[in-house]
Amino acid sequence: MKKYHYRIRRLAAVIIGLVFFVAGVFKLMDPVGAKLVVDEYLNFFHMGFLKGLSMPIALFLALLEALTGAALVTGVYRFYAAVSAAAMIGFFTLVTFILWIFNPQMDCGCFGEVVHLTHGQTFLKNIVLLALAAVAFIPFKEFGKNKNRKYIPFCIVGVSTVALMIYSLLYIPLMDYTPFNLSSRLKAASADELIEDEGNWVATYIYEKNGQEGTFTLDRLPDSTWTFVRSEMMEVEDNIFETDFPELAIRDSEGNYVDSLAAGPMVLAVSVYEPSSLGITKWKKISSTLQDAATEGFQPLLLVAMSPGTLPLPEGLEMQDRITLGACAYSADYKTLVSLNRSNGGATYFNDGNLIEKWGRRNLPGSSELGKLMRKDSTDAMLSASSKGRLTFQAFFLYTLAIMFLI
Repeated sequence: MKKYHYRIRRLAAVIIGLVFFVAGVFKLMDPVGAKLVVDEYLNFFHMGFLKGLSMPIALFLALLEALTGAALVTGVYRFYAAVSAAAMIGFFTLVTFILWIFNPQMDCGCFGEVVHLTHGQTFLKNIVLLALAAVAFIPFKEFGKNKNRKYIPFCIVGVSTVALMIYSLLYIPLMDYTPFNLSSRLKAASADELIEDEGNWVATYIYEKNGQEGTFTLDRLPDSTWTFVRSEMMEVEDNIFETDFPELAIRDSEGNYVDSLAAGPMVLAVSVYEPSSLGITKWKKISSTLQDAATEGFQPLLLVAMSPGTLPLPEGLEMQDRITLGACAYSADYKTLVSLNRSNGGATYFNDGNLIEKWGRRNLPGSSELGKLMRKDSTDAMLSASSKGRLTFQAFFLYTLAIMFLI
């Protein structure tokens, strides 16, 4: 009976660990998104004076969540993992109860941008975790002995998780769950294609295998044994797919909305949602990227979170760079730009209103890469970029789970 009770406790602890690890990793994959969630919490609890610490708080909590989850699954540092998990579950349950009562217009952010829950669903989820914690941790002793061999997989998973966090901080998320994800279509490009009250439209991709064609969507692509044939816009009667078209709402120096500029062919848009945080060197890099884009035949756009006609460039920037940046500059909303590209100063490639590829500020495309993109089919480029990020993230998940369970 005692052995059976121990197994039940371990099973409950492993379930909690998996939830914690998945939730933490989803947030570490998108640090900027996690920061925005912390900002919303600070605003709701009237603690806006701590906004300067939003990113460290978000990263600390997400990393603590992921490592606590890994410790619970592997069964190491059992007492400390139990204390950490119980404290977080208790705290999150209290916070989500308050959110459920007051129902503010914000997302809990439990699983980053990947899964969105209502306040009621979030509170219910935490009640379930609280019940599992009672089974796993009460009485608060006799958690069993640590298995020495499990310290190795815990360390491997921990290092891999930190590496994912660092990569996401330096570049952009491997997978994008914002409205401006790869293959999304701008509202300005879709307005003339949609017929009111006659269904929804979704981008589909036609693949061929053994003489037979199949229709797939971006989140349901076939394996490598299929060959891509063409892409089509398909009308569906039911709202099975995500068909909300994101809107940039960009304005020129006179305040006029000019979204159609981004809906044309071969557009490279560099977005800056916090212009004051960019120094001269970074602005020069952006200027060079915009010049390269124009040279290779792209329409260069600089989208900045600012009032129309007030480009805030730093002192000491050369006149040529000021002219280049000013000629391409348009204003947009902060939240729109941070959704468009998580990197402050990152680039986004549109073709006929379709979002094809993104780059972070640290790996902006050069003249050579832009030239290759100009000659490459845009659908092939989008599928390649999407598959690369998705497969890398899936490999990370499978690798870490295999390490925790099998070693």
